Amino acid sequence: MPSQGTIGDRVRGLRLSRRMSQAQLAGPDLSDSYVSLIESGKRTPTPVVARLLAERLGCTTEFLLHGIEPRQRIDTELGLRHAELELLHGDPSVAADRFGEIVKVAGEENAMLAAHARLGRARALEAQGRIGPALEAFERLRREAAAHPERLADLPLTVALSRCYQRAGDTPRSRDLAAHALSEVNRLPLSQGEIAVELAASLMEAETSHGPGSPGISYVRHVLSTNGVPTAVNRTAEIHALWRASVAASDREDSALAVRLADDAIATGRPARMASQLALIAMDWARLAASTGDESLDEAHRLATSAGKVFAAFPERVHEYIRSIVVLAQVRLATGDAQGAADLARTALDMPGGQAGAIGATAQLVLARAALAHGRSDVTTALDTAKLLLNGVRYELSGPDRGTARVWRDLGDLYGQVGARDDQASAYRRALETAGVRDALVGVTVDSALVR
Repeated sequence: MPSQGTIGDRVRGLRLSRRMSQAQLAGPDLSDSYVSLIESGKRTPTPVVARLLAERLGCTTEFLLHGIEPRQRIDTELGLRHAELELLHGDPSVAADRFGEIVKVAGEENAMLAAHARLGRARALEAQGRIGPALEAFERLRREAAAHPERLADLPLTVALSRCYQRAGDTPRSRDLAAHALSEVNRLPLSQGEIAVELAASLMEAETSHGPGSPGISYVRHVLSTNGVPTAVNRTAEIHALWRASVAASDREDSALAVRLADDAIATGRPARMASQLALIAMDWARLAASTGDESLDEAHRLATSAGKVFAAFPERVHEYIRSIVVLAQVRLATGDAQGAADLARTALDMPGGQAGAIGATAQLVLARAALAHGRSDVTTALDTAKLLLNGVRYELSGPDRGTARVWRDLGDLYGQVGARDDQASAYRRALETAGVRDALVGVTVDSALVR
């Protein structure tokens, strides 16, 4: 049974395969000219006409309208859900392959399903860290959304592109897209739900250097105030049990049950995903408040504490949990509690993985600042240890890394405070390099403001 092309293509193909004329297909209810207009794509049959034509052509209405039979359609829907579960709770590379297979099966004649599968594949590419291909995919989807708004919404794609351009090092483009998305959510207005939270996360990455008073950061604060940082419950075992049950139902060819179980699995994981994303936003906002001396340090302390509780519920997120402890230490330091900050930094460093990379280096910088506050002489030891940890970060393999660049800059600031000018200049150069500025810097005096 032909399935390619438009509704008109399918009507014509089926009619010819049954050796029917347009007049015979039209019968007493329709005109042969109307059938001709449908076949040429100049008219779209109403649901009543579609059912009538399907009866005369010997196919289902579903096939005539969408190019696939009901069973095929539900199997494709199930494939989308299993690919989504693979993306959210499994292997993003496997998810990308599965979404790609669905694109091929759905084809252009099933534009809605194909569009959702292409969107899933773009998200899977981003989750793998393949930012270049993800950007290309999201850009194509945004053009499709402009041409066919009934298939895809522009706003989530704009947010995704802002996030990806930021991670690719194109901060101006990221900010432009974030500003466009911000104007849209303010027009709606929107401060709750996945789109609002994803935009807040993107703005947090793109607008940190603009300070707490920027429109983007103000929106982030509004989202945090509206949503808070919910308590997270680890339901990973339940999600995987539902997922396995869905696969088993599919193997028994009970597709309807399989889709329902997959939907349950996705829904079961949604609260924890939202809580985790809000926790990341809260943690970054608290870090920004601490670094700028924002007056809301009590709020920053509360948010950083709440973020830590979320990450503590998930063993696989120990890295974020350690980072939340270090951010809390930075907040304590900003409030003048140098001893409390130092205690938290040591707690983070004592945890498995706590002395790795930029997180361990940041903890060492907290110790250095605490030592400065107490007039102790072990400041340089902490700074040199931080430098060693940062030298172990292989940023060259992953492109610009503004987070690590920020730590290099802070290290340079502290070397300057203790009078180590050569180390200060070296740290500032490394900050610029890590942020993606790789022009000739030999002999150039580096200003720390350039990497903020």
